[in-house]
Amino acid sequence: MKLGLIGANIGRKTNVNIEVIRHAENLGYDSVWTAEAWGSDAVTPAAWMLALTDKIKVGTAIMQMPARTPAMAAMTAMSLAELSGGRFIVGLGASGPQVIEGWHGVPYGKPVTRLKEYVQIMKAIFAREAPVTFEGSEYHLPYNGPGATGLGKPLKSILHCEEHIPIFAANITPKGVEAAAEVCDGFFPIWMDPEKFSVFEGPIKAGFAKAGDKDMSQFEVSPFVTVIMGDDVEKCMIPIRGNMALYIGGMGARDRNFYNNYAKALGFEEAAIKIQDLFLSGKRDEAAAAVPAELIDACHLVGPADRIRDRLQRWKEADGKGHVASMLLGCQQPEALALVAETML
Repeated sequence: MKLGLIGANIGRKTNVNIEVIRHAENLGYDSVWTAEAWGSDAVTPAAWMLALTDKIKVGTAIMQMPARTPAMAAMTAMSLAELSGGRFIVGLGASGPQVIEGWHGVPYGKPVTRLKEYVQIMKAIFAREAPVTFEGSEYHLPYNGPGATGLGKPLKSILHCEEHIPIFAANITPKGVEAAAEVCDGFFPIWMDPEKFSVFEGPIKAGFAKAGDKDMSQFEVSPFVTVIMGDDVEKCMIPIRGNMALYIGGMGARDRNFYNNYAKALGFEEAAIKIQDLFLSGKRDEAAAAVPAELIDACHLVGPADRIRDRLQRWKEADGKGHVASMLLGCQQPEALALVAETML
């Protein structure tokens, strides 16, 4: 099992605790990850982390695809990979229509199609086998749509890509997971019950079938797992309740909330409906309280050290079955990071 750390939080400040990141690096953690929503971007903190570390890989979870052209994402990835000695990991995501159309002012489009085309273009740029041309649904290289001058020409990257750059995707919908399995090196569910790999198994197999000769040895499932260590289990759950209520209840419109659908797929349909009803009615505290302790406990690690150590056995079993390759930990407690490392590495 590889371990990763969520190293930059989304909020009023760009919070990068480099001491905790270096602590994780010294403990043997494999990666640290940044994020973006509609404030701090994911790439700038990633560059900062790469400059201030020596061994740990740095990934973006996520770069919002509609906010960047595939070529721009490839340029960023090649630059950071070369400067860091191959320590950069691309993490892509579609985000949601409220953010993409409301914040970036561009069409949300077809997220599954976008992912496939985006990754295909990036890999063509990395390969440098020929000047890049592409005719797809979301992307055209050279561009030939409305407003085109007709002067665009196929280009090949000036920078030679000599490092292997893995590409991960943030997906939880069946079609999204299938697309990730087809074209990417891995994906990260926002949460995961390690005993319910079955939620993803069908789409992953379908993606492998489309890719051809591909299996779980070439694809990493790397969920986010919050770790909060403390004597009071319920108190440790409080911040997780608020976060899960935000996603399940309010991250998207009522009839287009991928996280709500995912909670239902994990077996919490009645709770998911209740959380969304409360959240969209402005009752956020009640929505948080409605997040089942069983759901939190299934996907995260909370409580005293012995309890966390015991709950980690579920993740070890998932690792042994090839169902989970990495745990990406949301944790700023050095002692908790050490506990997980001692148990899992």
